[in-house]
Amino acid sequence: MIERDSGGRVTLGKWEYAVQILIVLSLIEFAFETLPRLSDGWLLFFNIFETVTVLLFTAEYLIRIFYCRPKGAYVFSFMGIIDLLAILPFYLTTGLDLRSARAFRLFRLFRLFKLARYSSAMRRYQQAFIIIKEELVLFGVSALIAVYLASVGIYYFEHDAQPEVFSSVFESLWWAIVTLTTVGYGDSYPITVGGKVFTSIVVLVGVGTVAVPTGLFASALSRKRD
Repeated sequence: MIERDSGGRVTLGKWEYAVQILIVLSLIEFAFETLPRLSDGWLLFFNIFETVTVLLFTAEYLIRIFYCRPKGAYVFSFMGIIDLLAILPFYLTTGLDLRSARAFRLFRLFRLFKLARYSSAMRRYQQAFIIIKEELVLFGVSALIAVYLASVGIYYFEHDAQPEVFSSVFESLWWAIVTLTTVGYGDSYPITVGGKVFTSIVVLVGVGTVAVPTGLFASALSRKRD
């Protein structure tokens, strides 16, 4: 049964449960499809299942376009774009050399985001992101500046001692990212006293880099629940 809520959002009634199950099954099918040495029978089954799944998702997409009010609002909405990306790979690869079109198949993973429509918790997450989007943009710009400054700093401290590891600011970007995020793979590290002191400062900044967006999101989610 097709309905519209007060905001004009289209719901499919009990059919939405079937769509959720279909999304999960299509993701499982995608994982099994990557197994090596699949028999021709399984490949045929997966192809048929993928075709049927895409046709059903396409029907859902068209139904939502037809019943949405105002017209066009759904097409350009976040979930409308996700729904389009979930079916687009199938039509883009039809009739093409699949070896050159494999990149499009990655868009099939967008079907996972379709589940957000059917979960009130996921909608709260989405709304929380909307509340703090300006803060996140500001934080993202600040983080990029911090990564750049860390790259320049470690380059000047370590370039003479490790010219192959820190050959340029661009080569130092990898070190800056893994250090600021406190991952620290250990594939590149400072050996000079200045580099070690500088790294300690970067690590302390990195702890705040991880904590700030987490705190912002937790606060926004708490406000949305209230």
